[in-house]
Amino acid sequence: MIDNARAHWGFTRTPFGRQLAPSMLHRHGPQQEAIARISFVITDRGLGVITGEVGAGKTVAVRAAVADLDRSRHTIIYLPNPSIGRTGIYAAIVSALGGVPRFRKAELITQAVDLLATEEHERGRQTVLIVDEAHLLGAAELEELRMLTNAEMDSHSPFAGLLIGQPTLRRQMKLGHFAAFDQRITMRYHLEGMTAEQTASYISHHLKLAGRSDTVFSHDAIELIHHSARGLPRAINIHARTALMAAYLHKASIVDEKAARQAIKEITDD
Repeated sequence: MIDNARAHWGFTRTPFGRQLAPSMLHRHGPQQEAIARISFVITDRGLGVITGEVGAGKTVAVRAAVADLDRSRHTIIYLPNPSIGRTGIYAAIVSALGGVPRFRKAELITQAVDLLATEEHERGRQTVLIVDEAHLLGAAELEELRMLTNAEMDSHSPFAGLLIGQPTLRRQMKLGHFAAFDQRITMRYHLEGMTAEQTASYISHHLKLAGRSDTVFSHDAIELIHHSARGLPRAINIHARTALMAAYLHKASIVDEKAARQAIKEITDD
């Protein structure tokens, strides 16, 4: 059915998918600012916190910023699951830097610190530590990350750090027992949903990538999708794909308000 739907719409590829090269991403206002801020934090060897609702495009923004880095001069460590705990975080850093994690925690900490220093001073590479789903981190894990940023009598950080999480992460940082870590943060940015105009541009961009530069979605359909998805890219993708399929099943030549309403009903009734 998917192949038939693509043929119906004249697509060269299925639109609104996740597998896009960074150069193909739609860099709308909020995301472009997030990318710029992330790039600044990396250059400054700082510690940044990026928050946003589920599906706001936080990880996509990080992926785009990292894609612009010179990989011969940067080492990227990506931790998708911070629930691995304090020891797991150290072990992941050691493994990513080519070491074999030691068993005892005290030795593991020293090993991670030494490998971070080696990566910088001997290999001439800057380490970028990215922790996704960082709202799941507890005070103990954040304290370990804070301690890792100490180097050369607290005058230098051996890596740039990015914490990516849901809005609860912002609220956590305001609590007293996170104060020491909060003082280390050099950049905070909350990724908002797109405006109606940005949503229209986003949909048009993905349709062009799929081979259609003419009108596929009516203005009313785009407005409905925008409001239902609250301007969040992931939700817009789901709404748009569902609306395309609904219009295809009715042999329509355009995704109109009726198809968009049907898609929204299918999604919200689940």
